[in-house]
Amino acid sequence: MLLLKLAAQDLLTLDSRRRMVPHLAARWKHFRGKDASDSERSAWAESLVSLANDLVAAGRGNVEMIVECAATVDESERPGDPRLIDVVLVGQHPRERTLSVQLVELKRWSTVTRVEQATAELVQVPGMDNKKHPALQLRQYYEAFTSGRGPLRGLDFECGGFAYLHNATDASVRPLMDVDAPTGAYARIYTNDGRDRLIADLRRNFAEDGSASAAEMLLRGMGLRNTPLLDAMIWSRGEDTVFTLRGRQKEVADQILETAAKVLPDPRYPALVPDERRVVFLVTGGAGTGKSAIGLQIKAELEAQGRTVKYASGSRAFNGAIQEHVGYGDREFRETFTYFSSFVTPPDPPLDVLICDEAHRLRDRSTSRFWKPEQQGKQPQVDELLHASRLTVFFLDEGQSVRPNEVGTVGVIKDAARRHNAHLARYGLREQFRCGGSDSYIRWVRDVLGVSDARPWKWRPDGLMHIEVADSPEDLEQIIRTEALAGASARMVAGYCWPWTKPLGDEKRLEADVRIGDWHRPWNADSESFCENDAPPSKIWSVHENGLNQIGCVYTAQGLEWDWCGVIMGDDMVRRGDRWVFRRGKERADSDSGVKRVAVRGSFDPKVKAGSVDDQEFARLVRHAYHVLMTRASRATVLYSTDEETRTYLKELVGEVEIHGLRPTWENLPQEARVPHLPRPRRGRRSRRRRQDPGGQKPPEPRLF
Repeated sequence: MLLLKLAAQDLLTLDSRRRMVPHLAARWKHFRGKDASDSERSAWAESLVSLANDLVAAGRGNVEMIVECAATVDESERPGDPRLIDVVLVGQHPRERTLSVQLVELKRWSTVTRVEQATAELVQVPGMDNKKHPALQLRQYYEAFTSGRGPLRGLDFECGGFAYLHNATDASVRPLMDVDAPTGAYARIYTNDGRDRLIADLRRNFAEDGSASAAEMLLRGMGLRNTPLLDAMIWSRGEDTVFTLRGRQKEVADQILETAAKVLPDPRYPALVPDERRVVFLVTGGAGTGKSAIGLQIKAELEAQGRTVKYASGSRAFNGAIQEHVGYGDREFRETFTYFSSFVTPPDPPLDVLICDEAHRLRDRSTSRFWKPEQQGKQPQVDELLHASRLTVFFLDEGQSVRPNEVGTVGVIKDAARRHNAHLARYGLREQFRCGGSDSYIRWVRDVLGVSDARPWKWRPDGLMHIEVADSPEDLEQIIRTEALAGASARMVAGYCWPWTKPLGDEKRLEADVRIGDWHRPWNADSESFCENDAPPSKIWSVHENGLNQIGCVYTAQGLEWDWCGVIMGDDMVRRGDRWVFRRGKERADSDSGVKRVAVRGSFDPKVKAGSVDDQEFARLVRHAYHVLMTRASRATVLYSTDEETRTYLKELVGEVEIHGLRPTWENLPQEARVPHLPRPRRGRRSRRRRQDPGGQKPPEPRLF
């Protein structure tokens, strides 16, 4: 959990625009499930601003303030409320040039009295019950941050803490500072009388620069910054350690592995009497909650145990990226990734485990226009998958189904498990790691598009994710190209609002189908091979450097991510007054070239705009497509709508973007955040490490997730 991450000077700017408290309140309600009290809101408005002003007065306005956070994602999984610290100050130490962290408790107490003469651990605050000395709270936080499982593990750091009672005087809270008060690096007390001491100590603990880099390091330790999925896979080279799972992710993975050990025979000692029990795991979660991370990790773990495992998906883009970018030159690895439609004939013997990612893309039947009638599926596709293995794992996000023939829902899988007399275990994931770890951004997208029932609201910068609206497609492309050429990963995507021409002629020329005024660009190649000017085939468009020259759609973007994503909204979804209007497009043949062009603006997705799809379902599918496209970025989304009224509406919701330090361009990013994306591995079969025996030495795990 984290409510806000901003430099002190930016927090004051946000507050001056009256946006700080509403943002904190919205985040609070999301995590706690209830409204923040008036007392909580006034505390933020008073105490946070006081501390930020002191940092600016000390010449340390660049120090990052992380507000209301738990030490790690794991911490927020504790029963009951997570232990939340008011503020973590993060920067660089002026002498050691290491990470410098100060843990802060903010108190608006104006006076305290001693409860027991012999100790100062309990004090009486007027109008409140007896309260613990703030240092006792800080000791808990200090231990959580500096322990072997805390976010500072493995780093060079200086860490301390203090309580700031900005409404008090030294005399009015004397028991807190007496000789019998708790002591330690975390036990300093400052009052309004001690403001000069606080300012001097802030200068002593923090350098004038380096805070952005320090905050990036801490966010990674807290589990709020992830390594992109493909980079993590290349780093691990598909072996037995892929991701460092956190919190609920680890719990789900461990449960699947424990269940596999119970119901599957030991590969070394086949059972004389096989265990006939079947188990189905259903794991639900929104974009970026780590579903694929769990799936790829348990795949590697189970393979290391000698199990027969396959990883199935309904996405050509996801499978293509894994096979071509991670498994390049490794046939054995590539063949472990397949599609839902690959199990019309079940394997004999059945697989031990079948992992089904993006199960919302399940079809009613496995069919293909290239198959003979006898090759087509005769039963529900979900039944084919259950026949294929003893233990089946489904990862599902019902908010990402984007075609009318996609039938994957919780209900479909529950019914199938019941038909097969299989034990069903359900898990839900909540903490999300895509979009910079910004839950706020995910909710904003859902609310703006109408995927949820909540009213859309003005975006409140949180320091984790950035949004802006471009005035033209040229401006959007300029932003995306600038970031890509600087070193970030970046792509342009669009709603399916233009015809899509197959490569033309022997040279496989790509027609510039996406046409907005004088700006014309091609879709990604509808091809299995490279086209003119080395345009990559669709299955690797998302990861090939030349993919920057084409526009992707939901089918080539789903399941993937980039640092920056430019999203073009077409006329299939436009804002009119207080509602969204959804349109189906019509095409015409160009009189000169014969190429199809737009006659009536709207959706050109042949499956979605078909007359057999009713208006309500059409609107749902278009919303979901844009939801997918707008959640592909890990740092920044740039929006552009072809419709002027819609652009104006989006600009009103996004608001101003010029707050210092919040635009995460490659140039503005601290060095620690400039992680170059890895090239695909060279050809050649990789070694397959087996998981070490408990007594053996295991290589250190890269901290990826």
